[in-house]
Amino acid sequence: MSDSQSDSDLADIRAQKRSELKQKLTEDDTANNEATTARTPTDPIHINSADEFNAAVTEHDVVLVDFYADWCGPCQMLEPTVKSLAAETAATVLKVDIDQHQSLAQQYQVRGVPTLLLFNDAETVEEIVGVRDESTLRSLIQQYTHWHPPRAKARGFLLNSP
Repeated sequence: MSDSQSDSDLADIRAQKRSELKQKLTEDDTANNEATTARTPTDPIHINSADEFNAAVTEHDVVLVDFYADWCGPCQMLEPTVKSLAAETAATVLKVDIDQHQSLAQQYQVRGVPTLLLFNDAETVEEIVGVRDESTLRSLIQQYTHWHPPRAKARGFLLNSP
């Protein structure tokens, strides 16, 4: 066997292995994204008790909490954004009515509504008071989730690489 044929065979083997590895990585990433999406609720969870709040914050990795009031105009403006974030990000979204759960609002020092708290591994990592646009909130969530939407990966882009 000549050296050039041997080099050619090696190149073919390497190309085949590279292709197999890329396919496996793609399958693993897809499975991870599907698993994350599967266990993350796609609708906001309306909290009914402090125990339910604590369980949700500890059960899920990244949690966005919307402290709101029914009478609050800016809270109503933020509602579609909160629903969209619940449906389209890897964060679990909780809604806490400050009039019904004053003790939770006091515990987290909510002074105005809307107040959004972002938890990562059961720790408060961000606090946002007032209305923010969806892209700002989505970017903030993605800083902690390291989740990449499948369509962005399909185009070869990775968002928020760790």
